[in-house]
Order: sequence, then structure tokens, then C-alpha cells
Amino acid sequence: DRFVLSAGHGSALLYSLLHVYGYDLSLKEIKRFRQWGSKTPGHPEYGITPGVEATTGPLGQGIANAVGMAIAERKLADLHNKDGKNPIDHRTYCLVGDGDLMEGVAYEACSLAGHLKLNKLVMMYDSNDISLDGPTSLTFTENVKARFESMNWNVVTVPNADTDLASIDRAYATAKQSQDKPTLIIFKTTIGYGSPKKAGTSGVHGSPLGTDELAATKKALGWTHTESFFVPDNVRSHTALAQQRGRDAHTTWSKNNPGFRLPTATLEFNTVTWDQGGALATRESSGKMLNAIAKVNPHFFGGDADLSCSTNTFIAGETSFEGTHGKGRNIRYGVREHAMGAIANGIAYHGGLRTFVATFFCFFDYLKPALRLSALNHLPVIYVFTHDSIGLGEDGPTHQPVEHLAALRAIPGSISFRPADAIEAESAWKFICSYTHGPVSLVLSRQKLKTIARDPGAIGDSAQGAYVIQPAKNPLKIVLFATGSEVELALTTATLLESRGIGAQVVSVPSYEVLVNRNDFTQTLDTVLAPHGTKRVAIEAGVRLGWAEIVGREGLIFSVDRYGASAPANVIAENYGLTPNAIAEKTVRHFGMA
Repeated sequence: DRFVLSAGHGSALLYSLLHVYGYDLSLKEIKRFRQWGSKTPGHPEYGITPGVEATTGPLGQGIANAVGMAIAERKLADLHNKDGKNPIDHRTYCLVGDGDLMEGVAYEACSLAGHLKLNKLVMMYDSNDISLDGPTSLTFTENVKARFESMNWNVVTVPNADTDLASIDRAYATAKQSQDKPTLIIFKTTIGYGSPKKAGTSGVHGSPLGTDELAATKKALGWTHTESFFVPDNVRSHTALAQQRGRDAHTTWSKNNPGFRLPTATLEFNTVTWDQGGALATRESSGKMLNAIAKVNPHFFGGDADLSCSTNTFIAGETSFEGTHGKGRNIRYGVREHAMGAIANGIAYHGGLRTFVATFFCFFDYLKPALRLSALNHLPVIYVFTHDSIGLGEDGPTHQPVEHLAALRAIPGSISFRPADAIEAESAWKFICSYTHGPVSLVLSRQKLKTIARDPGAIGDSAQGAYVIQPAKNPLKIVLFATGSEVELALTTATLLESRGIGAQVVSVPSYEVLVNRNDFTQTLDTVLAPHGTKRVAIEAGVRLGWAEIVGREGLIFSVDRYGASAPANVIAENYGLTPNAIAEKTVRHFGMA
């Protein structure tokens, strides 16, 4: 079974249980709670603490992670449970609090879980009616039971969960019997149970009891041991029995499934042939790559936020994912971007699958907290963002993500590609197939882009982050850096400059992050991409943030540092000075080359 502590501020409880149940977490580490370099950080962190299966703390995220794990279990069962053998057959448990259920992402995820009938998902709600600022009556008075029932969940209530162990046991037994619904168990509890002065108050939510109140609480609970960080022998004996049950179960499973291994996150790459004279939006070329890769990787699946017809991320020939048996490879997330990202993290945490999600780039902010956690935890989730710039045109500034590239690039551990054409889109997918150390985002155009004929003197390729796509013909004076749809703009601008005898080299930068994080970034920039003595120009239909690192203080940046407008794309570009003539003229004046 899998367990997610969505109420991650209760990490000390989880660490204590991991210790007594035999995980590699010593009392020494328990004593180092929240200290530099310890295995017991303030919130549970995946990869830091043995036994922690998901990083939690940002409320609501763990709930969606658990939904992702339940989806992964169903999909893996469909792939691997054959010939009378069932190597994949487990439940996902998630402990949540009042604050979790106030977060919008929780209900996005729970709504989808009910729709998918994820019957092996069990959520445990610690309903103690207290949050950090005081009683939940200040902000949270809805009927949680009715809400979950309306979302197609079973709901079981344990009225006195502080002491009624028999009812707790029956609640779990009921949850295990569900055939077509996930289950919410509402445990009515008293926060700080046993504390004479602080039980049932927000004073025990995030603050220590204090020496005197701790002693009084131990006395009230009948705890006679005075030592700190002490585990009695009878507790050790009790947990040792559970450890042995686990070892026996693992031995039995291994005998029944000899040699069974889940696939890794690495994908087998599959090529596509492109029409060199044709034009495709990079959302189209990316979609062709996605489907080519899906053909040879059965453990590759994913979905979108009700936009597959626009994002080109539907796996052709496959059905929609359904949660009862796990069939289908297209997850219909609906308009639930935040949950979509966090659920994908849960799939990645689970292991054995590789997943992608897709939406318009302007909705990146809706799922940014999930993408940030993908990066923090090195989860190889693939994010497909389309409709990437002012090229979107008539839909206007609400749907033109001018500031989003800079925000995406600012996330440590995140990599993005903004390909200029089908060839760069293919190269980006090749990178994705072998890269499993964190999330990769594809930022793709709505409008068609020509497949660029590479100059015979081109240097490097997309996998290096940036490369010379077209060298200068006249003696080199200016280097034009560009990404995505603006590479074509840069090439036309270079032709205009060359007609004036000004040598202009064009550098495509499909991945800003790959470029600037290279160990030889400075050397490559100064000797290959923009040799000493050349003038540097950056062209990108987004805010200028970050480009000074490449073009320097004396460089020239053509950017969009205001919101877009509702008009045809070519009209917007002209008004924003993003045309070959405007760029060439301003460049010549700026560098005194007239």
C-alpha cells in the first residue's frame, strides 16, 4: 500500500512511526527534527526520509498526489496483471486535515477521483474543527460529507476517533469493500487530545506544549515513562510483529512474481519524417512526436485540461482512461489544471509509468505549485504548453502569456524547450525520452512555423540549449539570439542586415535553461555563439527578464514588456516592433552601423 501525509505539518508523527516500524530513521535523526542536514525536515520530503512517498506541506497537494498514485495503480494493473498473476494490487491511503480540504486543488482532484471510480483510494480526514488561526467555524462550515457524496465517494464517519478503536477498524474494513467508489473516512478527533489546558484549541496546532503542559499531558494519558525520546520494549515488540508480516508478504509476492520489475521512466525514442518545405505549428509537430513515442512505450500515458483537440496531445487509437480497470491511455482531466499537475506528480512518485499533462501556456500559473514540486523532487513529469505568445492573436491579453516563460525559467530544476520548428520539436522530445531527473516543459506555437533549412555551416544542435542555426555570410558583426517562432523572424532580419554588408549570425535558443546551466556556458557563448567583438541582440515575444545574461548590458533586447492585445497576430507584432524591418533598423541605429 501507499501512504501520503497530505497534512504534512504533522511530519513528527510520520517520522515517529517510521522509526518504530523499522525504517532507516534513527532516534538521533528524530532528535534532529527541523535541523540542517537532518532526515527529519519540517515537512515530509521525498528522497530525504526513508519511507516518505511524497513531499507534502503545501496543503491540498498530497491529496492530488494520492489520486495520481491510485491512477498509477490502476494503469499498472491493466498493463501487468495477466495470466492469473496480479503483481499490482494495492491501495493508496491519504491523511488529510481541515486546511487540506479548504484548498481548491483538493476538490479538483477529489471530483476527478470520484468520476474515475478509484475504489482503491482511501482518504482519512482528521476532522478536529481547528486550524492555525482558530476554530474552523471562522471559515469552513460546509457539509463535507454531503460534498464528497455528491462527488461519488463513499463516506464513513467515526464520531469518537480519539478512543473508539473498534469503530476505526470497521471503517477501514468498509473502505476495503468498495468496488466502484473511493472512500472518505471522517475521523472526529480532538486536537491535542490529553492536554489539560490546550486540547481542542489552536494553541496546540503549531506550537510546542511546553515542559509543564507536556508533563501534565503524559500524566493524563497514563504515560509513566519520564524519559524523552523513549520507546518502551512492548512497543518495540508490537511493531516487530508488523515488520515481520511485511517481510512475509514481500517474500510471498516475490515468489508469485519472480523477476518482475516495473519499467523505468526512460522512454524509447521514435523518429518522425518531416516535410522540409512544409509548415507546422510546433503543437502539431510535438503531437506527432508524442504519438510516435506512445507507439513504442506502453507505459507512457497522460492527458490534458479539456484541450486535447488544441494541444494535440491525444494518443491516437487509444481510449479514455477509466479508473475501475485502468484501461485507456488518455486521461480526461477536465478544466482542472492545478490538480492535473499534482496528480501527474503522484503518478511519477508511484513509479513504473511516464506521464504528461497539457494546457494552454497562459494557464501555467494555475498549476505552477505542482510544477515547482515536480522540480523540487526531481519528478520526470512532461508539461506540454501550447498557444505560447502574442502569436495567439485575437483571444487577447488574457490568453497571451508574455511573462510566463521568464517565470518558468526561474524555477530551479525545471527545464523548458521552445522549439522553432518541427526539427527542434523532435530534438526536444529526444531529450525528454532520456532525461528523468526532473520536469521538462514544451512551450509550443499555435501558428504554423516553417521547417527551417539548416545552413551547412550550422554549429551544434537543440540538445545543447543553443546553436548556430545560420552563420554570417559577410564578416561577422551581429549575433541574433531567438527562440520559438521568433527564430524565423531573426533569420529574415539577418538577411536584411546581410544585404547592407553587415554580417549577422543567428543563434536558436530552444532551451534557455540547458544553455545557461552548461558548465562551459561562458566559454561557448563567447567563442562559438557570439565571439568577442560581436554585438548581441535577443528576440523573444515575452518579457525581457533573463536575456541580459546572454546579450550583456550593451546588448539589445526585442521583447514584449506589456500585456498583449486582441487583434490579428501580425498586427500585434507590427505594433510591438517585432518585424524584420523594425528590428533591423533599430539594430543598425543602436550599434551605430548606419
